Amino acid sequence: MRRRGFLSLGLALGLAACASEPARTARPPRARATPGMVDEPALVGLNAVIDLHHANGVKSFAMARDSSGVLAVIHKASEGDWQDPRYEERRAQAMDAGLLWGAYHFGTRQHPGRSQAQMFLAAARPDPATLLVLDLELNERAPGNTMQIDAAEDFVREIAATTGRLPLLYCHPAWADGETLPSSKGSGSLGGAILPGSALAACDLWLADYRYEPELPNAWNGRGWRMWQYAGDDARTGGPFRDRAREVRGIERCDRSVFAGSRDDLYRYWGGIGRSGA
Repeated sequence: MRRRGFLSLGLALGLAACASEPARTARPPRARATPGMVDEPALVGLNAVIDLHHANGVKSFAMARDSSGVLAVIHKASEGDWQDPRYEERRAQAMDAGLLWGAYHFGTRQHPGRSQAQMFLAAARPDPATLLVLDLELNERAPGNTMQIDAAEDFVREIAATTGRLPLLYCHPAWADGETLPSSKGSGSLGGAILPGSALAACDLWLADYRYEPELPNAWNGRGWRMWQYAGDDARTGGPFRDRAREVRGIERCDRSVFAGSRDDLYRYWGGIGRSGA
Protein backbone atom coordinates (compact mmCIF):
# COMPACT_ATOMS: atom_id res chain seq x y z
CA MET A 1 0.00 0.00 0.00
CA ARG A 2 1.14 3.54 -0.63
CA ARG A 3 1.34 5.79 2.42
CA ARG A 4 4.97 6.80 2.21
CA GLY A 5 4.59 10.58 2.03
CA PHE A 6 2.39 11.34 5.01
CA LEU A 7 3.58 8.45 7.16
CA SER A 8 7.20 9.49 6.77
CA LEU A 9 6.16 13.08 7.39
CA GLY A 10 4.55 12.04 10.67
CA LEU A 11 7.75 10.31 11.72
CA ALA A 12 9.89 13.30 10.82
CA LEU A 13 7.74 15.95 12.49
CA GLY A 14 6.57 13.93 15.48
CA LEU A 15 3.83 14.72 17.92
CA ALA A 16 5.19 18.18 18.74
CA ALA A 17 4.63 19.43 15.21
CA CYS A 18 1.13 17.97 15.22
CA ALA A 19 0.32 19.88 18.39
CA SER A 20 1.32 23.15 16.71
CA GLU A 21 -1.53 22.96 14.17
CA PRO A 22 -4.43 25.20 15.29
CA ALA A 23 -7.02 23.01 13.55
CA ARG A 24 -6.03 20.03 15.64
CA THR A 25 -6.08 21.80 18.98
CA ALA A 26 -9.75 22.63 18.42
CA ARG A 27 -10.72 18.96 18.21
CA PRO A 28 -10.84 16.50 21.10
CA PRO A 29 -7.53 14.60 21.24
CA ARG A 30 -7.45 11.18 19.65
CA ALA A 31 -7.41 8.28 22.05
CA ARG A 32 -4.29 6.22 22.41
CA ALA A 33 -4.74 3.18 20.21
CA THR A 34 -5.16 0.42 22.74
CA PRO A 35 -4.13 -2.37 22.73
CA GLY A 36 -1.33 -0.93 20.65
CA MET A 37 1.15 -0.12 23.37
CA VAL A 38 4.66 -1.05 22.36
CA ASP A 39 7.00 -2.81 24.71
CA GLU A 40 10.44 -2.56 23.11
CA PRO A 41 11.86 -4.81 21.79
CA ALA A 42 8.63 -6.81 21.39
CA LEU A 43 5.35 -5.61 19.89
CA VAL A 44 2.20 -6.21 21.90
CA GLY A 45 -0.09 -8.26 19.69
CA LEU A 46 0.33 -11.09 17.22
CA ASN A 47 3.07 -10.05 14.77
CA ALA A 48 1.89 -12.35 11.99
CA VAL A 49 0.30 -10.34 9.15
CA ILE A 50 2.00 -8.96 6.02
CA ASP A 51 0.62 -7.13 3.01
CA LEU A 52 1.94 -7.13 -0.55
CA HIS A 53 1.39 -5.84 -4.05
CA HIS A 54 2.86 -6.85 -7.40
CA ALA A 55 6.14 -4.95 -6.89
CA ASN A 56 7.05 -6.86 -3.71
CA GLY A 57 9.33 -9.84 -4.33
CA VAL A 58 8.25 -13.24 -3.02
CA LYS A 59 10.63 -16.19 -2.90
CA SER A 60 8.86 -18.50 -0.47
CA PHE A 61 5.68 -18.14 1.55
CA ALA A 62 6.61 -21.34 3.39
CA MET A 63 9.84 -19.73 4.57
CA ALA A 64 7.91 -16.65 5.71
CA ARG A 65 5.64 -18.93 7.72
CA ASP A 66 8.32 -21.14 9.24
CA SER A 67 11.09 -18.59 9.85
CA SER A 68 9.22 -15.34 10.49
CA GLY A 69 5.92 -16.48 12.00
CA VAL A 70 3.75 -15.12 9.20
CA LEU A 71 0.23 -16.54 9.35
CA ALA A 72 -1.71 -14.22 7.01
CA VAL A 73 -1.12 -12.39 3.73
CA ILE A 74 -3.21 -9.49 2.43
CA HIS A 75 -2.53 -8.79 -1.24
CA LYS A 76 -3.59 -5.97 -3.51
CA ALA A 77 -6.31 -7.12 -5.91
CA SER A 78 -7.29 -3.85 -7.57
CA GLU A 79 -6.91 -0.07 -7.77
CA GLY A 80 -9.80 1.75 -9.42
CA ASP A 81 -10.43 -0.42 -12.48
CA TRP A 82 -6.88 -1.88 -12.56
CA GLN A 83 -6.15 -5.44 -11.41
CA ASP A 84 -2.88 -6.53 -9.79
CA PRO A 85 -1.26 -9.04 -12.17
CA ARG A 86 0.37 -11.08 -9.36
CA TYR A 87 -2.75 -11.53 -7.27
CA GLU A 88 -3.90 -14.93 -8.53
CA GLU A 89 -0.52 -16.67 -8.52
CA ARG A 90 0.35 -15.28 -5.09
CA ARG A 91 -3.01 -16.44 -3.76
CA ALA A 92 -2.34 -20.00 -4.89
CA GLN A 93 1.19 -19.93 -3.45
CA ALA A 94 0.09 -18.56 -0.08
CA MET A 95 -2.75 -21.02 0.28
CA ASP A 96 -0.44 -23.90 -0.66
CA ALA A 97 1.75 -22.75 2.25
CA GLY A 98 -1.25 -22.87 4.60
CA LEU A 99 -1.50 -19.10 5.07
CA LEU A 100 -4.65 -17.07 5.55
CA TRP A 101 -5.49 -14.89 2.54
CA GLY A 102 -6.89 -11.40 2.18
CA ALA A 103 -7.48 -8.98 -0.69
CA TYR A 104 -7.45 -5.18 -0.69
CA HIS A 105 -8.70 -2.49 -3.03
CA PHE A 106 -6.93 0.88 -3.31
CA GLY A 107 -9.75 3.39 -3.64
CA THR A 108 -9.62 6.09 -6.32
CA ARG A 109 -11.84 8.90 -7.54
CA GLN A 110 -12.42 8.17 -11.22
CA HIS A 111 -15.20 5.62 -10.64
CA PRO A 112 -18.19 5.62 -8.25
CA GLY A 113 -17.75 3.69 -5.03
CA ARG A 114 -20.28 0.99 -5.89
CA SER A 115 -18.64 0.39 -9.27
CA GLN A 116 -15.25 0.05 -7.61
CA ALA A 117 -16.68 -2.46 -5.16
CA GLN A 118 -17.98 -4.56 -8.04
CA MET A 119 -14.63 -4.35 -9.84
CA PHE A 120 -12.83 -5.33 -6.65
CA LEU A 121 -15.00 -8.39 -6.09
CA ALA A 122 -14.48 -9.44 -9.72
CA ALA A 123 -10.70 -9.12 -9.26
CA ALA A 124 -10.49 -10.69 -5.79
CA ARG A 125 -12.95 -13.54 -6.39
CA PRO A 126 -13.33 -13.97 -2.63
CA ASP A 127 -14.41 -17.13 -0.93
CA PRO A 128 -15.76 -17.12 2.66
CA ALA A 129 -12.19 -17.36 3.98
CA THR A 130 -10.93 -14.27 2.08
CA LEU A 131 -10.53 -11.15 4.18
CA LEU A 132 -11.77 -8.08 2.25
CA VAL A 133 -10.15 -4.65 2.74
CA LEU A 134 -10.71 -1.10 1.52
CA ASP A 135 -7.42 0.82 1.43
CA LEU A 136 -8.47 4.42 2.04
CA GLU A 137 -5.57 6.85 1.77
CA LEU A 138 -4.09 9.75 -0.16
CA ASN A 139 -3.25 8.86 -3.78
CA GLU A 140 0.29 10.20 -3.74
CA ARG A 141 0.91 9.76 -7.46
CA ALA A 142 -2.27 11.69 -8.33
CA PRO A 143 -3.79 13.53 -5.36
CA GLY A 144 -6.77 14.57 -7.48
CA ASN A 145 -7.61 10.90 -7.97
CA THR A 146 -8.04 10.22 -4.25
CA MET A 147 -11.19 8.39 -3.11
CA GLN A 148 -13.57 10.66 -1.19
CA ILE A 149 -15.65 9.81 1.83
CA ASP A 150 -19.00 9.45 0.02
CA ALA A 151 -17.54 7.02 -2.52
CA ALA A 152 -15.84 5.06 0.27
CA GLU A 153 -19.15 4.69 2.12
CA ASP A 154 -20.87 3.53 -1.08
CA PHE A 155 -18.04 1.01 -1.57
CA VAL A 156 -18.58 -0.42 1.91
CA ARG A 157 -22.36 -0.61 1.46
CA GLU A 158 -21.98 -2.43 -1.85
CA ILE A 159 -19.56 -4.97 -0.38
CA ALA A 160 -21.96 -5.58 2.53
CA ALA A 161 -24.98 -5.92 0.23
CA THR A 162 -23.17 -8.31 -2.12
CA THR A 163 -21.23 -10.48 0.33
CA GLY A 164 -23.12 -10.09 3.62
CA ARG A 165 -20.01 -8.83 5.39
CA LEU A 166 -18.18 -5.58 5.93
CA PRO A 167 -14.64 -5.04 4.70
CA LEU A 168 -11.81 -4.11 7.00
CA LEU A 169 -10.93 -0.42 6.62
CA TYR A 170 -7.25 0.51 6.24
CA CYS A 171 -6.64 4.14 7.19
CA HIS A 172 -4.23 6.56 8.86
CA PRO A 173 -5.65 8.42 11.90
CA ALA A 174 -5.18 11.94 10.49
CA TRP A 175 -6.73 10.91 7.18
CA ALA A 176 -9.74 9.34 8.87
CA ASP A 177 -10.24 12.51 10.89
CA GLY A 178 -10.47 14.59 7.71
CA GLU A 179 -7.13 16.37 7.87
CA THR A 180 -5.34 17.61 4.75
CA LEU A 181 -2.11 15.74 4.10
CA PRO A 182 0.77 16.70 1.80
CA SER A 183 2.52 14.59 -0.82
CA SER A 184 5.32 15.24 -3.30
CA LYS A 185 2.72 16.06 -5.96
CA GLY A 186 0.25 18.13 -3.99
CA SER A 187 -2.06 17.59 -1.07
CA GLY A 188 -5.46 16.14 -0.42
CA SER A 189 -8.04 15.07 2.08
CA LEU A 190 -10.80 12.52 2.41
CA GLY A 191 -13.33 15.34 2.04
CA GLY A 192 -14.50 15.12 5.63
CA ALA A 193 -14.00 13.14 8.82
CA ILE A 194 -15.30 9.62 9.29
CA LEU A 195 -18.10 9.97 11.81
CA PRO A 196 -19.23 7.54 14.52
CA GLY A 197 -22.26 5.60 13.33
CA SER A 198 -21.34 5.90 9.65
CA ALA A 199 -20.88 3.02 7.22
CA LEU A 200 -17.10 3.43 7.40
CA ALA A 201 -17.02 3.53 11.19
CA ALA A 202 -18.95 0.25 11.23
CA CYS A 203 -15.90 -1.45 9.69
CA ASP A 204 -13.14 -2.86 11.85
CA LEU A 205 -10.04 -0.70 11.65
CA TRP A 206 -6.66 -1.59 10.19
CA LEU A 207 -4.65 1.30 11.57
CA ALA A 208 -1.69 2.67 9.60
CA ASP A 209 0.64 4.55 11.95
CA TYR A 210 4.44 4.17 12.07
CA ARG A 211 5.00 5.65 15.51
CA TYR A 212 5.81 3.74 18.68
CA GLU A 213 2.43 4.64 20.14
CA PRO A 214 -0.23 4.90 17.42
CA GLU A 215 -3.36 7.00 17.74
CA LEU A 216 -6.97 6.14 16.98
CA PRO A 217 -9.20 8.12 14.65
CA ASN A 218 -12.04 9.69 16.59
CA ALA A 219 -14.68 7.38 15.10
CA TRP A 220 -13.00 4.36 16.74
CA ASN A 221 -12.49 5.86 20.21
CA GLY A 222 -13.44 3.28 22.81
CA ARG A 223 -13.36 0.48 20.26
CA GLY A 224 -9.71 0.18 19.24
CA TRP A 225 -8.00 -1.26 16.20
CA ARG A 226 -8.19 -4.79 14.85
CA MET A 227 -4.79 -4.62 13.15
CA TRP A 228 -1.99 -2.09 13.34
CA GLN A 229 0.44 -1.67 10.45
CA TYR A 230 3.56 -0.59 12.32
CA ALA A 231 6.23 -0.91 9.61
CA GLY A 232 6.38 -0.33 5.87
CA ASP A 233 8.39 -1.94 3.12
CA ASP A 234 10.59 1.12 2.47
CA ALA A 235 13.75 1.17 4.61
CA ARG A 236 13.81 4.99 4.49
CA THR A 237 10.29 5.49 5.85
CA GLY A 238 9.50 2.08 7.22
CA GLY A 239 8.66 3.07 10.78
CA PRO A 240 10.44 3.28 14.12
CA PHE A 241 11.19 -0.44 14.38
CA ARG A 242 13.47 -0.40 11.31
CA ASP A 243 14.82 -3.58 9.76
CA ARG A 244 14.59 -5.72 12.87
CA ALA A 245 10.80 -5.75 12.87
CA ARG A 246 10.24 -5.42 9.13
CA GLU A 247 12.34 -8.35 7.93
CA VAL A 248 10.47 -11.43 6.71
CA ARG A 249 12.34 -14.48 5.46
CA GLY A 250 11.39 -15.47 1.92
CA ILE A 251 9.90 -12.04 1.12
CA GLU A 252 12.00 -9.33 -0.51
CA ARG A 253 10.12 -6.52 1.25
CA CYS A 254 6.65 -6.05 2.71
CA ASP A 255 4.55 -4.09 5.16
CA ARG A 256 4.04 -5.66 8.59
CA SER A 257 1.09 -5.58 10.97
CA VAL A 258 0.14 -6.92 14.36
CA PHE A 259 -3.26 -8.43 15.11
CA ALA A 260 -5.11 -7.55 18.32
CA GLY A 261 -5.43 -11.04 19.74
CA SER A 262 -3.94 -14.50 19.88
CA ARG A 263 -3.26 -17.00 17.12
CA ASP A 264 -6.60 -18.68 17.80
CA ASP A 265 -8.32 -15.28 17.74
CA LEU A 266 -6.77 -14.55 14.35
CA TYR A 267 -8.11 -17.75 12.81
CA ARG A 268 -11.56 -17.21 14.31
CA TYR A 269 -11.65 -13.62 13.10
CA TRP A 270 -10.57 -14.47 9.57
CA GLY A 271 -13.41 -16.93 9.24
CA GLY A 272 -16.10 -14.56 10.51
CA ILE A 273 -14.95 -11.07 9.50
CA GLY A 274 -17.52 -8.32 9.95
CA ARG A 275 -20.74 -10.22 9.29
CA SER A 276 -23.45 -7.75 8.41
CA GLY A 277 -27.07 -7.80 7.36
CA ALA A 278 -26.76 -4.26 5.95
